[in-house]
Amino acid sequence: MSRLVKVIRSHREISRTRRELNRAISNAATPSLRDELIMVAQRAGNVL
Repeated sequence: MSRLVKVIRSHREISRTRRELNRAISNAATPSLRDELIMVAQRAGNVL
């Protein structure tokens, strides 16, 4: 697999994860759950 294809796949995966995380934070049932999701994302190094 070429390096370009690997970079594109990686970018897509990161974008998909970021969208799912933002959706989960937006739909969190309580503010404490929202805060917990944000903390987990920050620990994992995801940019919100």
